[in-house]
Amino acid sequence: MNDTPADTPEARLRAAMPDLTRAERQLAAHMLGNYPVAVLGSVASVARGAGVSGPTVVRLVQKLGYSGYPEFQASLREEVGEKLASPIAKREKWAGAGASDHVLDAFAAKVVENVTATLGQIDHAGFDAVTALLADRERRIAMLGGRLTHPVAEYFATTLRVTRGEVSLWSNLPNSWPPALLDMRAGDVLVAFDIRRYEASVLHIVEMARAQGAEVVLITDRWVSPAAAHAQHILPCHIEAPSAWDSITALVMLVEALLAGVQNRSWDETADRLRRMEALYARAQLFRRAR
Repeated sequence: MNDTPADTPEARLRAAMPDLTRAERQLAAHMLGNYPVAVLGSVASVARGAGVSGPTVVRLVQKLGYSGYPEFQASLREEVGEKLASPIAKREKWAGAGASDHVLDAFAAKVVENVTATLGQIDHAGFDAVTALLADRERRIAMLGGRLTHPVAEYFATTLRVTRGEVSLWSNLPNSWPPALLDMRAGDVLVAFDIRRYEASVLHIVEMARAQGAEVVLITDRWVSPAAAHAQHILPCHIEAPSAWDSITALVMLVEALLAGVQNRSWDETADRLRRMEALYARAQLFRRAR
């Protein structure tokens, strides 16, 4: 079976939805709405939970390209294991691999591989669509990060705010998000970061922002956050590293490439803002002059 990032049971279910029969669509909606718990049981229990027949379950997984339900579940367990790997499990996965290499060399090699794989996975048209959104000064931009990705969202918001203004960084405290949503209007853009282990709070806020008419840009990992169900633009990154922690290097690279793309779309306005900002820095005497 093809081991591409999109080749997972969840991705296949979402892609197949438009071509399914009514009963199959009902089953797929049940699976996705209770994913992955709903599909870990037997054929009979899944059929019973979805209100369909056992043969419908078998037909659906075969339509998805699996030989049968056992292969479908095996793929699912592999997907879930990859998505929810704990720091200890991540470290054990890499233990002993490349033991002859210095940790710095092994880590650097993997990070370079991640960046290359990320660049190969994001198509230019999708990237350009996101930079067009972010460069549109009629739209207000909000940034949202999770437990480990909040600093990346903060960096993105800080630098993009210089380029175009009207950029806000939402706190990583979920109880601050409903008040932030009060002022979100149709056409505004929410840039959300969510990598494994995916945070339920990020999913909920993305869903609510989308319901208010926001354009959602999701920057996620190659397994794709559940928040993708409510995002119009999805930019997946490779994050695995020989460590207990995933690497955010590819996310930072992507953010910096997006910044360059936005600047290229509106350089005259950006240059004017930069000149005015430098004048303000000089007046505030924030930086020491070179001797």
